[in-house]
Formats: sequence, structure tokens, C-alpha cells
Amino acid sequence: MAKITKEEALNYHCEGKPGKLEVIPTKPYKTQRDLSLAYSPGVAEPCLEIEKNFEDIYKYTIKGNLVAVISNGTAVLGLGDIGAGAGKPVMEGKGLLFKIFGGVDVFDIEIDEKDPDKLVEIIKAISVTFGGINLEDIKAPECFIVEERLKAEIDIPVMHDDQHGTAIISAAGVLNALEISNKKIEEIKIVVNGAGASAIACTKLLVKLGAKHENILMLDTKGVLHKNRKDLNKYKLEFATDKPVHTLEDAMKGADLFLGLSVANVVSKEMIRSMNSHPIVFAMANPVPEISYEEAKEANPNVIMATGRSDYPNQVNNVLGFPFIFRGAMDVRSSIINDEMKIAAARALADLTKKDVPEVVKKAYNLTELKFGADYIVPKPLDPRLILTVAPAVAKAAMETGVAKHPIQNWDEYRERLIKLMNLDTSTFPM
Repeated sequence: MAKITKEEALNYHCEGKPGKLEVIPTKPYKTQRDLSLAYSPGVAEPCLEIEKNFEDIYKYTIKGNLVAVISNGTAVLGLGDIGAGAGKPVMEGKGLLFKIFGGVDVFDIEIDEKDPDKLVEIIKAISVTFGGINLEDIKAPECFIVEERLKAEIDIPVMHDDQHGTAIISAAGVLNALEISNKKIEEIKIVVNGAGASAIACTKLLVKLGAKHENILMLDTKGVLHKNRKDLNKYKLEFATDKPVHTLEDAMKGADLFLGLSVANVVSKEMIRSMNSHPIVFAMANPVPEISYEEAKEANPNVIMATGRSDYPNQVNNVLGFPFIFRGAMDVRSSIINDEMKIAAARALADLTKKDVPEVVKKAYNLTELKFGADYIVPKPLDPRLILTVAPAVAKAAMETGVAKHPIQNWDEYRERLIKLMNLDTSTFPM
């Protein structure tokens, strides 16, 4: 893909109507009668029905298909704390992706508040409007506090995508990479460079999948997280070690898996060579990874490599997750997005990668061949099968764990509803 210029990016966002989203009416509005039904006096009737039975809010309003994408702008992309307003283009972009991939409507809400307790109270107060809440670009450790409290105090799905979206997609890739390299997750040695929200969530999910705490070394900007360090918060302490390893160079020796959620160019070829045979390297710093694809392959041709970039194989792209995770969760009116639902999404993504890739997907990426292997361990974002694979897996997990308030009764009908929602031509991608 050709490099995007500053001028192109600015023009894209400002030409025509500024921004990337608008509100479109879904009911007739051209006659006086239409307007009387839409507003006064007709609107009083659904109001009274909801007053009698709150669940009817899903019947008469947009709530069941509406997600709030919420940020305070304290950790925007790789830009840092640029403020709530400056983060708005990102939140609008997230709304666009929700709609085009999952058919989910979005209001993006930027809140100029850094105190986590106040932020929670604001979000709680407006949560009645929404069927789900996607937290975005809130810095650690505040993001942990905000998400934990909201999950405990409101009864709609809440997910901080910077944490769990990255964790789910990377976990899917790791599962497939382990299968290809004939390694077991409970036996591998893991190095995690970065100890922020994404790194901790990725590591926790791997532990849920079977990775052992004693086989994990996590580093922040000061080196390996050691139990004798006095500067570690409770989230970092969970992954602190007492092993006599202090630097990234030492940690990489004999490692099977490297997860990079840090900064550019901190991994050398020598570090890759010091890893175990058939190393797995997820260098996810954006836009420049911890080590480039070319350098990693030069260091060890057997490396299985993933990055956050679209111009290399195995892009860890959160759009593979959040539209379909919220779709499935909201379609059964789940009260939460729990670990079982995240694992179901990761396994669904991993399994989809092993299926024959439709020609429509290859054509979208100008590829003649695409099959499960070292350079294809996660699906492509434009794969139309994603919504039919991930959303039902998440919905089923919600039902099986008892958090679904509106279980799906007929899975064939649900599939057809998703096909109609996204206007999919299923003749181009037999499942």
C-alpha cells in the first residue's frame, strides 16, 4: 500500500461533510402524520410501554444496536495524552468500522475527564442509552479501574478494546502459530515487552488459554518486572518474577514467543537468533514494530511473524474482533463480555484461518494463494465470513455461561438475519 500523506489524510476527514459519521432516520418522516408518530403525540405510547416494562426499550428504540465508543483522550493511538477533543477522529473512525463490519450503530462520546471515579460516574449515568460500551484510548492504570467498575456496576457489555481486542486477535494468532510450530502453550517460554493495558490483557488471556505464569517474563521501560521493585502497581505485580533476568536481551534467550506491545526497533537480529527453534514473534508496536518483518526473517527464516501493519502478513488488527464481539454479545443481550466469550472469539478466529479462503478474499488483497501457514495465522479483515463465525461463537458462549438475557432459539434464522443485515452474497464464500 502506498504511503498516506498528511494532505490526503486531512482532506479525507474534512471534504464534504466534516467527520466520518452521520445520523440517518429509519422511519418515514415526509408527512404530518409521520411526524406525529415520530414525536408528539405518538411518541408517548412507547414511552409509557417502557415505563411499564423497561425491557421494551429494546423493542421501541435503537438501544439494542447502539454502542457508545467512549474515550477521554489520554492514550490515543501512538500519540499519547492529546486530549478528548483531539481523539474524536479516532472514535469516529471506530464508529465507522463498527457499522461497516458489524452493522452496529455508534455514538462516539469524548469525555474531558481524567479522574477514573468521575469518568465511571459519567459513563454510568448515560449507559441507559446504549446496548454496549466500547472504551477506547484511556491510559493505564486508569483504564483497568474504569472497566472493572463499569463491568460490576452496569448490566450491558463493556469492553476496553485496547486491552481485549488486541488480546483476542493476538491469542488467535498465537494458537495457530503454536500448532504450526508443534509447541504447547503450557510449555512455552514467553517474553512480553511492554506492561501497559494491551500487554497485560494479552498475557492474561494467554494464561487463561494455558500459559504458565512461571514461564512469562514481562518488561516495562525500566526492564524486567521484578518482585523486589518498589515502582510496580498491582497490575504489573501479577507478572513480576524473581528470576535473575533484567534486560530484554537476557529475557529473549531460549524464549518461544515474543509479544511486543512497546516501541519501535528494540529487538535485534541477535535477540531473534537467541530464541528457541521456530520462534514466534508478535511485534505489534505501531506504526513501526519492535523489529521489522524483513529483519526477523533474515535472523531466522523459520520465525512466525505478526505485526500491527497491513503491508505484511499476519496483521493483528482489532477490527477482526470488536464489531463481531459486540454483535454477538448484544444480539443475546448479554450483561457482560466475559473471559469465555473472549476465548470463544479467539478460537473462532483461529479456526476460520484453517478453512479454504474464498476467491473473493484473495481478490480483495490481490493474492492468488492464501492458505493456513506461517504467513496466514489470522483471517483477513475483509473476509465476509467473520461476522458469521465470530458473532455466533460469542453469542453461544454468553448463553452457555448464563449471561445472555435473550438467548437465540434458532441458529439458522440468526445466520440469515446476519446475512441480511450485512447484505452478504453468500454465493461468493461457501462456509
